[in-house]
Amino acid sequence: MDAHTLDLLEYGRILELLGAYASTSIGRELAQSIEPGTELGPIQAELVLVSEMADALAAGQSPPFGGIHDVRLLARRAAIGTMLSTDQLLQIADTLTATGAFYRYRMRLDGRLTRLIDMLMPVEDLGPIARNITGCIDGRGHLVDGASPDLAAVRQKLAVLEDRVQNEIKRLLRDPELRKALRYPNATVNGDHYVLPVAANHRLKIPGVVHRTSSTGETIFVEPASIVNLSAERVMLKAEEDREIRRILRKLSAEVGKYSRQINSALEVIGRADVVTAKARYSQDFAMSAPELNNDGRLWLRSARHPLLEHLFRNTAAPDGKTRTVVPVEIKLGVGFQMLVITGPNTGGKTVALKTAGLIALMAQSGMHIPATEGSSVPVFDNVFADIGDEQSLHQSLSTFSSHISRIAHILQNATGRSLVLLDELGAGTDPTEGAALGRAILDHLDTTGCRAMVTTHLGDLKTYAFTNERAENGAVEFDIESLRPTYRLHIGQFGMSNAIKIARRLKLPREVLRKAQRYLKRRKGKGPELARLQQLREEAEKARSVALAAEHDAHRQREEYEKLTNDLKKKSEADAALRDWRLKLKLNDEVWSPKFGKLAKVARIDQRKGTLFIGVGIGQWEVPLEEVFPSP
Repeated sequence: MDAHTLDLLEYGRILELLGAYASTSIGRELAQSIEPGTELGPIQAELVLVSEMADALAAGQSPPFGGIHDVRLLARRAAIGTMLSTDQLLQIADTLTATGAFYRYRMRLDGRLTRLIDMLMPVEDLGPIARNITGCIDGRGHLVDGASPDLAAVRQKLAVLEDRVQNEIKRLLRDPELRKALRYPNATVNGDHYVLPVAANHRLKIPGVVHRTSSTGETIFVEPASIVNLSAERVMLKAEEDREIRRILRKLSAEVGKYSRQINSALEVIGRADVVTAKARYSQDFAMSAPELNNDGRLWLRSARHPLLEHLFRNTAAPDGKTRTVVPVEIKLGVGFQMLVITGPNTGGKTVALKTAGLIALMAQSGMHIPATEGSSVPVFDNVFADIGDEQSLHQSLSTFSSHISRIAHILQNATGRSLVLLDELGAGTDPTEGAALGRAILDHLDTTGCRAMVTTHLGDLKTYAFTNERAENGAVEFDIESLRPTYRLHIGQFGMSNAIKIARRLKLPREVLRKAQRYLKRRKGKGPELARLQQLREEAEKARSVALAAEHDAHRQREEYEKLTNDLKKKSEADAALRDWRLKLKLNDEVWSPKFGKLAKVARIDQRKGTLFIGVGIGQWEVPLEEVFPSP
C-alpha cells in the first residue's frame, strides 16, 4: 500500500487508537503492525472473526487476558538450556495459568461462533506446568522448603545451626565483663557472620576474628571465637542450599523448555485474539459495522463518519462548550460511475469526504469494522493513492503546484483498474484556464485507467466534466445561504456553486455592484438553463439509483436471512434424526448424560416399547424417558 497515502490519511493514528483497546503487549505490538490486505478471502475471514468477537462481547463473554506476559523469549531460552530466575518462572507460571483460562473460555463459547472457536483451538491448557512452578516458588519469588526433600533437609540443618549461633550470641551478651568492652549492647551482621561491636581499646578482651573497623577506627567488629566454627559450617550449608536451589531452577526451566513450542504457539494465538478483541471493542465503542467486501469496484458508504474526526469530537468540546458530532456523508463509486467530482465552498467538507472514503477503505482492508451503517460496501483495492493538502516541498525546491504535479505523476504511473485515487483541489495553484485544461486531461487519463477516483475542485470548467463523461458524476457539499455556514453534507448528482453573489447580497454589498456582477455572470454562462436542466436530470437519476441500491441491499439481506434460517432448520432436523438414531441403538452399560441428574450414568435396562430406560445414578437406578438422555458431552 502506498506509504505516502497512509501518512496523508493518518492511518497510523487509527492503529494507535486500535492498540489502546488491546489488553496485552503482544496484542498492542501486533495492532501497530497491521497493514491493509489486498486479497478478498483473508480480509473477509478476519471480518467474520471480528463480528463473532463483537457478538461474544455483547453476550458478556470477554476473553480472559489477565496474567498474560510475553514470555516467548524466556521459553526459547529455557529450550536451549538456560536457567531462568524465580521471577521469570513466575511470569511463565502466570501465563501458563492464563492458557487454561483461555482453554475453558473456548469451551464456554456459543457453538455458532465457529471461526472464533477454530482460532482458539491451538491453545492448550498448560496449567499443570504452572502448578509445578508455583508449588516450588512462592509469590515473593522464594523457593519453598517443599520444593525438594534435599532443600528441606539442608534448611532444617541451617535452622538448627542458626539457633545454636543465636544462643551463643545471647550467652556472650549476658556476660557483664564482655558488655563493658562493647560500644553498644547487641550484635550485628557482616556478610554471613555475626559480629560484636568492640571498642578499640578493649580489643584483646574478646578473642575472635576481626571482620571490619568503623570509619573512625574507634569500633572493631569481631566475630567471637566460640562461633567461628559454627559460622564456617553455616557458610557450607548455605552453599549447599544454593546448589540445591540452582538444581531446582534448572529442573523447572528444563520443564518449561520442553513445552516451549506449545507456549509460543499459545501466545501467538492469544496475541491474535487480543487484536481481534481490540477491533471488536473499537467497533462497539464507535458504533461501527462490518462492511460487505467485493471485487467489482463497488464502493457504497452509508452514513459514513471520519473515524479520527469522531474521536477528536468525542474528546474535545466546541468553543461554546457544546458537544460536536460528525455529519455523516453518503459516498458512492463504481455504482453507475467510477469518478466523482466534488465541488463546493471552502471548509465545506470536500477534503473530509475524500479522507473519509480513503481511510474507511484502508480500515476495511485491515479487517476492521467501519464507521458507517450496515449494508455499506467496500471493494478490495490493490492500492490507495492520495494527493491532499498543501505539500510544498522545501527539500526539493518545489512550489505547491509543482509538488502536486510531481505527486500526481507518480499516481498516474502506478494506478491500476483496481486502485482508488483521491485528488484534492485538482488544477489549483496555477492559471485557472490552464489548470482546468490540465485537470480535464488528468481525469481523462484516470478514466482510461478504469480506477475509482474522487476529485475535489474549485474550477468552474471541471464542474461540468461529468456532463460530458457518462462514467463520471458530480457531487456537491451543501452550504446554508441563510447562516452562511457549510452543512458538510455531500449530495451526489449535483455540482456545487460558489454562491458568491448570494453571499455578497446577504453581506449588504451595494446593489449596483451586485447587478453588474449578475450581468457579467450571465455573459459567461450562456448555457446556464441547459446545464441546470441536465443537472436536474442527473440528480433525479442518482436518487433513483440510490433507491434501487437500497432495495437491492434489502433483498440481498432478506435472502441471506432466509438461507440462514433454512440451513439452521436443516441442521436441527439432521441433529434430531441423529439423536433419535442414537437412542434406538442404546444398549446395556452404554454411558449417557442425564440433565435431570446433571451427571453421566450407565444404562441398566431399556424398554423401547414404553420409550423409557433405567440408568444407574449413585447407588440406585432411576427410570427416565428416552428423550431425557443424551450422548456424553
